[in-house]
Amino acid sequence: MLPQERIQDLALLEKEIGYTFQNIQLLNKALTHKSYVNENSQPLKDNERFEFLGDSVLDLIVSGYMIKAYPDFAEGTLSKIRAAVVNETCLADLARQIDLGKYLLLGKGEEASGGREKNSLLANAYEAVAGAVYSDSNMEKALEIYLPVLKKEIIKYTETSRYRDYKSDLQEYTQTHFNCIPNYRVVNETGPDHAKEFEVAVLIQAEVRGKGSGKSKKESEQAAAKCALESFNLLP
Repeated sequence: MLPQERIQDLALLEKEIGYTFQNIQLLNKALTHKSYVNENSQPLKDNERFEFLGDSVLDLIVSGYMIKAYPDFAEGTLSKIRAAVVNETCLADLARQIDLGKYLLLGKGEEASGGREKNSLLANAYEAVAGAVYSDSNMEKALEIYLPVLKKEIIKYTETSRYRDYKSDLQEYTQTHFNCIPNYRVVNETGPDHAKEFEVAVLIQAEVRGKGSGKSKKESEQAAAKCALESFNLLP
């Protein structure tokens, strides 16, 4: 049985999500990080199984919407947009919009290292909550809750070039014209561990052709690849 204070806290989160759980234990489990389980003697389960389920639920919601909304888009383009929407950075931002980090159950070590603000933990928890919603209800309810939110992100990406895989485009170009592949190097890191900012340089035949920054190495590499493509006049 959950303490009354925890139930009251979770009721606030339910309002943010827009769904009242029949079994509030499912929501609590979705917010339980493995570090909390490892530091407590009571029998608890972490949110990793819900995270696995929620990842599939969100993927299906995004895929189902795009298939109907963008009948002329190629499979590769749809995959890129989906990957851009259902990824760590985007889901962590969505988690912050409902202040999800506030409700996480974390171990002392994870808490001390700024776990409530880590993209990876927030994204995983967002997926886990989606998995809990699905488990507590059905796919129709999950669609009702998550499609409006994800739809905004899908539209945002389709109206910009943010979903484009610049690294793949650059590699294809360099293999064709230089018979080599790009080499990415982290040249600078700033900020605390839970909010790192990375600067990455991309080298082609040992020459720096672009630099980019971001909250993750992947994001920084994409920015560097875009810069390199611009240097070759391959982007408008």
